[in-house]
Amino acid sequence: MNKPDLCPACGARNDCSLANPKTAAQACWCYGVSIDPAVLKALPAELRDLTCLCPRCAQVEAQLQAAHSPIQ
Repeated sequence: MNKPDLCPACGARNDCSLANPKTAAQACWCYGVSIDPAVLKALPAELRDLTCLCPRCAQVEAQLQAAHSPIQ
């Protein structure tokens, strides 16, 4: 599977801004998080570096939530 708007691990929408022509000029959400290299290494080699993982498969949901939480 090599669809730029789908996660290569689970097939769900990956919310990649670069995959959407309407938002392609914006940085992808993945630029603002740290993805554990082990998560990427767990993907089959033929699926790496082609499309974004979804936040769940990238294991960064907590990072994204923290980035969008108001400072108290």
